[in-house]
Amino acid sequence: MQCSPRCGARTRNGSPCQSPAMPNGRCRMHGGPSPGAPKGNKNALKHGWYSAEAIAVRRALADLRRPVRLA
Repeated sequence: MQCSPRCGARTRNGSPCQSPAMPNGRCRMHGGPSPGAPKGNKNALKHGWYSAEAIAVRRALADLRRPVRLA
């Protein structure tokens, strides 16, 4: 473990980070493996109110109501 390559990112006090590096050359804190969940991930879906399909339905209904409201 002590012979593994180090991250080397600059810390707040200006010294290089001494955490062990991942294959991308940075540690888990300075260059994590992923920027977020992939598109279409259902793990965080609770109700679907903001899904593309639900938004399209609400827009279509608003388009149908608009002429009635103006009359």
